[in-house]
Amino acid sequence: MTGGMLMRAARLGDDIDDFCVKCKRVMNHSVVSILNDAPAKVRCRTCHSDHDFRNEQPPPPKVDPRKAALFNQVLENVTGSPVPVAGETSVNAAAADGIAGESAAAAAETKSKGRKKTKA
Repeated sequence: MTGGMLMRAARLGDDIDDFCVKCKRVMNHSVVSILNDAPAKVRCRTCHSDHDFRNEQPPPPKVDPRKAALFNQVLENVTGSPVPVAGETSVNAAAADGIAGESAAAAAETKSKGRKKTKA
């Protein structure tokens, strides 16, 4: 052979590197099933979990939009300024600043009214 080594098609039982969803890192795997001459499922040789072949790519992070919205709301209440949203223009941000100032003041007033007085 000249130039380089040719890759052969994967076979059942072959050792292959892949991202393990359980170990959370690239580990040695065994090919468990093949689809169109490519690994479809693999088994981690460390934790023995089976999963789809990922081409050594970690899965995208799971971001719960409700958690993110709640976090941004709490952050806005604490800082008194809105959290910038991706794609927001500076005109919208300036308008939101004026609204946030009013809402923060209203929230503080509501908070102080809602406190229960205790006897000393």
